[in-house]
Amino acid sequence: MVRRHELSDAEWAVLSRLLPSWGTAGQPRSDDRLVLNGIVSKPRTGSAWRDVPERCGSWQTLYTRFRRWVLDGTFSRLPRGWAETSRLSPALGRATATS
Repeated sequence: MVRRHELSDAEWAVLSRLLPSWGTAGQPRSDDRLVLNGIVSKPRTGSAWRDVPERCGSWQTLYTRFRRWVLDGTFSRLPRGWAETSRLSPALGRATATS
C-alpha cells in the first residue's frame, strides 16, 4: 500500500530510470525512492525541509540530493517521466522551483 504523497510502483518504475546511478564517496547512499518521496512530499504538503517525514531520510539528505539533482540537470530530464505519470506533474514541477 502506497502512503499518501508517495510514489506508486508504476511511477517509481518510470522515474527511477531517469535518476543518476552514481553517488559520492563516503557513507552508503540513501535509497533514491525514499529520497524522491521526501522531495515530492515537500511541495505536495507545503512543508519546510525540516518537516518532511523522517521515514524519507534526514532533511539534510533530502535537501542535498534535491540541490544536486537540480544542478546536474536531473530535474530537467524528469518531464519525460511526468508525461507517463501525470499525477506527479504538478508536484515535481513545483519541486524544481523550490529550494
